[in-house]
Amino acid sequence: MHKFRLGERTIPYKEIYFSKTEIFIQNKAFEYYSSPILSQHRFAHAYFTNSSSENLIQLLGNHFNENQVNCISNQIHSNVIVFGSNSQKGSKVDADGLVGDQSNQNLWVYTADCMPIFFADKSSRNVAALHCGRKGLEKKIIKNLVKFFDNLGTSRDDLLVAIGPAISKEHYLVDKKTLKEFYRKAENNKSTVNFTKTERNFYFNDLNNLKEKKLNQLDLRKVAYRQLLNENIPNTNIDISNLCTYELKNEFNSWRRSKTISRQWNLICS
Repeated sequence: MHKFRLGERTIPYKEIYFSKTEIFIQNKAFEYYSSPILSQHRFAHAYFTNSSSENLIQLLGNHFNENQVNCISNQIHSNVIVFGSNSQKGSKVDADGLVGDQSNQNLWVYTADCMPIFFADKSSRNVAALHCGRKGLEKKIIKNLVKFFDNLGTSRDDLLVAIGPAISKEHYLVDKKTLKEFYRKAENNKSTVNFTKTERNFYFNDLNNLKEKKLNQLDLRKVAYRQLLNENIPNTNIDISNLCTYELKNEFNSWRRSKTISRQWNLICS
């Protein structure tokens, strides 16, 4: 288990196993993964594999929530978040976050290396879904989403978060200029950044076999975790999947692996 310091606190960081389930609908098999903490608190959700597609979401949604309304947005790598009722079928808007505002909504986000992140208030049962990658972290979409829950009166102790399958740091490689700009935007907004040794080890690693290309690893999941902690969400309320979309080529689509336009779909029900 990795640990790092946030202010005066030493915070554990770990990625965990998400359970896998296979369902059959109309004689077709579909696989999805589930977060332990969301399952424990009985939130219906699914991080689907590449067996999913947009033309199947009505079918898949009915399995979890029979009288549902599917809510989907046009994802643009932004920090824009809307209520589900603004992004139902026939009224899509540009956004990368959806917050449930009715009791019969299925909130969908699609991914192919970016993080699908689900939020759930275990007291009020309000839920939300984010599509979050490097741009989303830079633009503080997590902070924006937490503000929605603040406005709904959610206690930090009640807010659960699950980060689903996404690309691992071993396969998310960027040049040093991109990484330095990312750190400036995602962390402290200073015009110039001089990395300390601790910060360098936390955010990226030089790879010996990539020095000639001057590429570095960027750990999106760990940065998202740090941003969640900065919003005072307890680390015990956060699940992070250890599944890598790049490595598991038989289960997940990956833009960085194959430049595919295909996506897997991720669902949480309000």
